[in-house]
Amino acid sequence: MALLALLHNRFGIALLVFAALLGAWGSIQFFRGRAVSGGFRSSYLLMIGLTAVQGLLGLASLTTFRPHELLHVVYGAFAILFLPSVYFYAGRGAPAREAAFLAAACWVVAIAFGRGILTGA
Repeated sequence: MALLALLHNRFGIALLVFAALLGAWGSIQFFRGRAVSGGFRSSYLLMIGLTAVQGLLGLASLTTFRPHELLHVVYGAFAILFLPSVYFYAGRGAPAREAAFLAAACWVVAIAFGRGILTGA
């Protein structure tokens, strides 16, 4: 089960980096006054899927060990609920609004992933 904990930890770090890169990409698009591209949207959806996989790894890990703080679980639940919600909400508005919301969501979950890593260690 140490392997499961290692995978959960490393996958969290990878998601943190991925969210920060997407946040930078979306922010650049927003400040240039452009809409996010199809590639950005696809990457955002991929991040949602990978966050779900991370959540499943976390649930499996809960059967064998507990995080140092239960707040760790809250950060994970927040990310998996927040990302799709923002995606569907932002898609209904103007392209500049969509870029702003999706970029901001990436930065917010990057912080949540970082806090999750710190509270689970």
